[in-house]
Amino acid sequence: MITRIWHGKTKTAFANVYRQYVAETGMKDYINTSGNLGAQLWQREDGDITEIWTVSWWENYESIKLFAGEDFEKAHYYEEDKKYLLEFEPSVIHCETYDFPQLQKS
Repeated sequence: MITRIWHGKTKTAFANVYRQYVAETGMKDYINTSGNLGAQLWQREDGDITEIWTVSWWENYESIKLFAGEDFEKAHYYEEDKKYLLEFEPSVIHCETYDFPQLQKS
């Protein structure tokens, strides 16, 4: 499994509206892409700035390419992002992800 992490910053005044926009665009597209195993949005307010992460889980890199294209390490932005984001990070993070079911609480 591969975890894909995108990060952005917006003004706290826009955080709720932007979170909803991300849910209706990126999160919806993640979940509707074959090979996606789920997604979450994380948010942290720090004064006038709110940071947002989208964290999504994928079967493999090929499934990520169905969403992001061949240059899958490049961040994928939507038209309205320019209204809300304070900067445009060029890339995302991908991590190989491992579960340890043998370590479950007893």
